[in-house]
Amino acid sequence: MEKSRIDWPSFGLCAAIILVTAVPLLAFPGESSDFLETLYAYIAREFGVLYLLASVAAIGFLAWLAFSRYGNVRLGDESEPEFSNVSWVGMLFCAGVGAGLLYWCGIEWAYYYDTPPFGAEPRSAEAAEWASTYGLFHWGFTAWAFYCLPAVAIAYPYYSRKLDVLRFSVSCHWFLKGRQHGPLARAIDFLFMIALLGGAASSLGFSSPMIAATLGWLFGVEPNNTLEIAVVVLCIALFAVSVWLGLKKGIKRLSDINVALAFGLLAFILLTGPTVFLLKTSLNSLGVIADNFLRMSFWTDPFTNSGFVESWTIFYWAWWIAFAPYVGLFVTRISRGRTLRQMIVGMLAWGSLGGWLFYMVIGNYGLFLELSGALDVTGIVKSQSGNAAIVAMLETLPMAAVVIALFSIIAIVFAATTYDSASYTLASSATLHLKAGDDPARWHRVFWALALGVIPVALMLLNSNLRPIQVILLVVSLPILLVGIVMSIALVKSLKADHVDS
Repeated sequence: MEKSRIDWPSFGLCAAIILVTAVPLLAFPGESSDFLETLYAYIAREFGVLYLLASVAAIGFLAWLAFSRYGNVRLGDESEPEFSNVSWVGMLFCAGVGAGLLYWCGIEWAYYYDTPPFGAEPRSAEAAEWASTYGLFHWGFTAWAFYCLPAVAIAYPYYSRKLDVLRFSVSCHWFLKGRQHGPLARAIDFLFMIALLGGAASSLGFSSPMIAATLGWLFGVEPNNTLEIAVVVLCIALFAVSVWLGLKKGIKRLSDINVALAFGLLAFILLTGPTVFLLKTSLNSLGVIADNFLRMSFWTDPFTNSGFVESWTIFYWAWWIAFAPYVGLFVTRISRGRTLRQMIVGMLAWGSLGGWLFYMVIGNYGLFLELSGALDVTGIVKSQSGNAAIVAMLETLPMAAVVIALFSIIAIVFAATTYDSASYTLASSATLHLKAGDDPARWHRVFWALALGVIPVALMLLNSNLRPIQVILLVVSLPILLVGIVMSIALVKSLKADHVDS
């Protein structure tokens, strides 16, 4: 029977995490926030170097794996991938970035322009150059390398050993020795659950106020908590329907539609905006990142201690690491029939390019408005909010109402596709047996779609920001970083054992 497939201990533990996280924040918001801030500062200061080393190690390991003799290893028995390249890229991109990309691509440069890295003069030409480049660095190869590592570490044993369990702990299958439901496996999955629940709440917290701001502009309503909660409810309803329909009818269709809409919007901004400036700035940024990638990857800021690395690079690396198990599980499910090389090159190349295009077009458009004096974007960010700055930027485009409406739809669907993927992944992790090609129970997927909205709604009712959940996300990334080392060793051992003569 379907209900016998549910892993009730994992189900109950994951549900309990929501309560354990939400209750202290509701009861002691100030004390909880202070404690988590202190804990984050300690981890960033004492373990920040590990994150920087891990970023380079992940890229190096994946490059070796892709172009080694193991690159041709196919996942599963199929000779052709289950999903087309377009649908596969669309689903992994929507799962990996979500509406958070729309928020940060528009305003991240503003922070770097005012407080640039490497001791550059604030608001100078050098600061502008770094401002247009650092977003590409944070949302580029390193982010997708962190995502890709657990994806290949889970996908290979899942398909090659024909496992009937799709969980994060599968990545350490070599060391578990068949004890997929043992205490060590459950401990690894416990870390994943905390990271995903905290990360989901954090990202929904970024996107909901932004969507509320755009909808407020469209309908002449002042953005407030009620509107933000309504946005969360709308997103939850949308991704509950999507996960009910399943991968091919729900998530795949939403992803295909949204990718088309998103790149249509980018093309419109590129053609109707300062086209030459956007092209020149984007090309220049690619040159800067190509010339400085190692410098940016290894920069620890030991002499000025400006806090840039801890506030931005380590924050992002920890964010990607915490989200990596979830993305890895979802990409595993949609990658049957692909080779390891196709999986690695596809994720790093297409994932990075997709994120870069948003920064190159929307981000550089905002930078153009700032530099030309057409709009004081940095001033709006400081005096009002990043959400207000994004709306003000979009308002300067031709057919502003149509653009903002399209932007709102894209953001809502991005949020939905991210969280229906997250709901699917949580349901998979709390399912006792799940063979390749099978889906978790429908009610199970919908339950997690609804549960993921509990924490952000609770914080919005308190008129609180999402900083505490962001910190939880960062804190939990440290043990997952250590698990990443174990899964890499496990993957290599499994490949060597299975392909001695290849």
